[in-house]
Amino acid sequence: MKIRYALKRKLVQAAAFGFSNAHIINFKAGRIYKGKWKQFCNPGLNCYSCPAASLSCPIGALQSVNGSMDFNFSFYVAGLLLAFGVLFGRGICGWLCPFGLFQELLHKIPLPKLKLWRGFLYIKYIILVVFVLLLPVAATNYMGMGKPAFCQFICPAGTLEGGIPLLSTHQELRQTIGKLFSLKMFILFATIILCILIYRFFCKVMCPLGAIYGLLNKVSIYHLEVDDHKCIRCGKCKTICKMDTDPVEKPDSAECIRCGACVHECPKDAISLGFKTCSRKTVPCKGKD
Repeated sequence: MKIRYALKRKLVQAAAFGFSNAHIINFKAGRIYKGKWKQFCNPGLNCYSCPAASLSCPIGALQSVNGSMDFNFSFYVAGLLLAFGVLFGRGICGWLCPFGLFQELLHKIPLPKLKLWRGFLYIKYIILVVFVLLLPVAATNYMGMGKPAFCQFICPAGTLEGGIPLLSTHQELRQTIGKLFSLKMFILFATIILCILIYRFFCKVMCPLGAIYGLLNKVSIYHLEVDDHKCIRCGKCKTICKMDTDPVEKPDSAECIRCGACVHECPKDAISLGFKTCSRKTVPCKGKD
């Protein structure tokens, strides 16, 4: 059962990755797809500048609108993120995010694994506030336009998916490489190494999109529930959780990506995952997984 569920999640992740990056042929010419689908935002993190990308990155779109000359706030982008978050919470991170799948594959590389100090979990909220919300508005150029600070200074997904492929196919762009790109390459390299050693390091520490969805985990319709009548507090769910959460004590944790590993580890079927409405503290849940 656990193997089938894990395989199902990987197939969904692979399908989401394929849909998000359907224009593979564009890698050859280093051309960015700019068709009608680019007006829609990907629910997960996937760089707009990736030649294969079918959709826009929601964090990039949010910064671009926040940093426009008249500082209009995009109700479309904000509303879309809120809708995704209220429906799925960080289930999007666990099932639909292309960069999340990339991190999980990196973690399978057989090297020693490390535990993350929980204090680092708050860094992504600082990145969200400073680099996504404040700097695009506060730091403007001579035309009054703000910078997409997270994309420009931090995002390793953008460097991997957009920067490297475009530089490899456009010689004129290589002449513009400077200290900023060197910094971005260092961040990408460090992120890759840390993702090998720490499960989903970028998700846990650096991702502003995960921070947004995490804040909405408490109200998301797709969520974990624990039947206290069945739970024997054996601790197996906490042990199996690679996001270092305790599903029994905090099923709505901002770090839970709704991967379902704890559901299938529970010996008493006390944990359920899905679109349910029953209370975790009163009656057994009868929602459908």
